[in-house]
Amino acid sequence: MSVTNISDHNFSTSSLSTAPASNASTTQRFIQALRSDTFTQVEQRIIRQLIQALLYEEILPYDTHSDSVNNGEPYFILSGKDITDRTVQYRSVGKQMNSFGRIRLVPVPIIRVGTDGSETTATLADFANEVLSAAQQGERLQRFIEELEQTLLKDVQAQTSFTAPFLADEQRRYDELEGNLGDGHPYHPCYKSRIGFTLADNELYGPEFKQPLHPVWLAIAKSHSRAGQSQAIEYEAFIRQELGESEVARFQALLTSYGQQPEAYRFMPVHPWQWQQVILPRFHQELANQRIVWLGEASDVYQAQQSIRTLSNRTTPEHAYVKLSLSITNTSTSRIMAGHTVLNGALITDWLHGLLEHDEYAAQQGFFVLREVLGITYDYEQLPEYRQAKTYGSLGTVWRESIHGYLQPDEDAIPFNGICYVQKNGVPLIDPWVQQFGVEEWTRRVLEATISPIIHMLYAHGIGMESHGQNIILIHRNGQPTRVALKDFHDGVRFSVKHLTEPEKCPDLHPEPPSHARINRNSFIKTSNPDDVRDFSYDAFFFIAAAELAMFLAEHYQLDEQRFWEMSAQVIHDYQRQHPQHKKRFRLFDLFAPTVQIEELMKRRLLGDEDLHFKPGMNPLYVHREPTC
Repeated sequence: MSVTNISDHNFSTSSLSTAPASNASTTQRFIQALRSDTFTQVEQRIIRQLIQALLYEEILPYDTHSDSVNNGEPYFILSGKDITDRTVQYRSVGKQMNSFGRIRLVPVPIIRVGTDGSETTATLADFANEVLSAAQQGERLQRFIEELEQTLLKDVQAQTSFTAPFLADEQRRYDELEGNLGDGHPYHPCYKSRIGFTLADNELYGPEFKQPLHPVWLAIAKSHSRAGQSQAIEYEAFIRQELGESEVARFQALLTSYGQQPEAYRFMPVHPWQWQQVILPRFHQELANQRIVWLGEASDVYQAQQSIRTLSNRTTPEHAYVKLSLSITNTSTSRIMAGHTVLNGALITDWLHGLLEHDEYAAQQGFFVLREVLGITYDYEQLPEYRQAKTYGSLGTVWRESIHGYLQPDEDAIPFNGICYVQKNGVPLIDPWVQQFGVEEWTRRVLEATISPIIHMLYAHGIGMESHGQNIILIHRNGQPTRVALKDFHDGVRFSVKHLTEPEKCPDLHPEPPSHARINRNSFIKTSNPDDVRDFSYDAFFFIAAAELAMFLAEHYQLDEQRFWEMSAQVIHDYQRQHPQHKKRFRLFDLFAPTVQIEELMKRRLLGDEDLHFKPGMNPLYVHREPTC
């Protein structure tokens, strides 16, 4: 059997050698972290998530056993081959949950059982060599292992940098939480790979480190760029508001000094890493002929949010967030900004905003979308064909409204995935709120505030929302959930025009180019199948965000999983009883179907995007259906 040979903990030297080496104490501290319990804890988390996905997506065969060990908890066994082609086993303790049948492993060490019966704590390197190599070989496996290794290094770096036992009051504010919630994706094992970042880059630009960021501002010739803007803004006024009059005047004067007409250009920020690593080398011709003009930095300071490429304005929090092209890979996805999505952002969010503006239920519930008010992208089609593939998606920016423009004086907000955050002292972030309101009452309010908008968009308007843990902002008053804001829609909706309630209001969207469709087959907005629309909401919200909350509350507050899904079903049934006018939609978008299609994130990464990878997930709402609905 051919295996990928990775020596134990022999990680990418390119990342390690470019750690903050100019500071000897910083380098020494990181090396000490590699020898610490933190390293082992992070490594075990990655292996657990890796095994959970391998088992759930049935990528490899496995066995289960139960005995008196571990309080009768069942354990899973994955077999592999060591370097001598003899069988070894990896044992993990856990069980199949009610939430879509997901596998949940207990946070105890994964055990490797050698050919002689000896038991040792599993390492990522051994597991990759001995088990993963049975699922995939060659370059694709190498790339995947590199993502796992980089996740290990960068999460160790992040965990070592933040050691406070709990978050202080000022660290619980929304903008600060975006940096403090460093857990990453709860299902995908490559949750912090950031391929392209060195460790030095990670410390400069990773959200956990909260470093002040100054985007690099460029002037892009209008003749070689494209823009999409919301009806809510006027371009010149918006840019003056975001930059300030003095900065705009300075940039205009700079263009004039170069012999250019300022009105012939658009101003846009780019990520400082992207400027150095991608734009300078790949757009040097455009910089030479001044189709792109470097303007330098502006005065406002920004800070990275969880998504890394989205920055919030630290100087003026009410100003827009900027989402920037970033040619790194994280959670197995390239973080570029495809041109058609940049242009579609304002079209889609204007559409959604317009629907909600005249929606009585939305007004009653208080939920809203954060509009993507402006998007600018380089017009890659004007480049020679051989350069288009190298530059595609690398120079684009979207401005999104700030949550601070919507919060009432007594309101604050938390990203939905922050609900499941556990502080260093082992106490959940939400513990004061749960203790104040009681776990059932608090959970009920969260579900009412969150599920209602998502199913309303589905039932009343025919639109599926990609509302995962980072894209839902839970608004609260001193911990009491009240409403939600939804965001990130330039490619985060799905609908069938035929099944829209008001198809005449649907915007004429910019189509995805064939090249984009080939490399990302599941990134589509329009479909003819209503199940695709329903499952889009299921995949992001119910399968990941809600299921994580259900399992989290069961673990930390003993709220039975079945009770969680019963309460979720009750929210849906209450909505259906209150809105009988949508009865046909309740059947069309059946939220109580026995199974729903779940995207297999691990299989997609290991086997590639040539085929779509989905599996039927056992719907936890099914047992709580009501025959009359």
